[in-house]
Amino acid sequence: MSKKKSTPTAPAQKPSAPAEKADTIKVITDNKRARFEYEVLETLECGLALVGTEVKSMRQGLANLQDAHARIEAGEVWLYGCHISPYDHGNRFNHDPDRKRRMLLHKYEIRRLKAKVQEKGLTLIPLKLYFKNNRAKIALGLCRGKKLHDKRDTISKRDSQRQLERVVKSQRY
Repeated sequence: MSKKKSTPTAPAQKPSAPAEKADTIKVITDNKRARFEYEVLETLECGLALVGTEVKSMRQGLANLQDAHARIEAGEVWLYGCHISPYDHGNRFNHDPDRKRRMLLHKYEIRRLKAKVQEKGLTLIPLKLYFKNNRAKIALGLCRGKKLHDKRDTISKRDSQRQLERVVKSQRY
């Protein structure tokens, strides 16, 4: 009788790391006008320091970035002009809807943004307000203002794209 050779067994494998959860994003408001008025050079995701009734109001979708902008003051970035409506079921401790809000960034990011903002014509404009994994975030854009002819180019490109989509859609059937 022949003996079978035993093969060495592979070492026990470690259980694989748990699969990372995909980020859940719920957009509250989008500043569409900013993309028309400004050329976005760079975007950055920032956190926001909020009070409780502001968060509850944002969950109801009661926020507006229409005239909002950001400034760097004393080593901190502040959001101005962002209107978050008072919470419906709030009491006397409800928040001021137009207060300035601190944005949460690392110091090196603030220093880098400050250097770029000091260049001619650059400004910080909030582009989108959203919840990411139940934390309030804001997409901050480093922007340069568009000239009138740039805005006209944007409008003509958008119109030509719409016409092209209409033609393609009509030829499908």
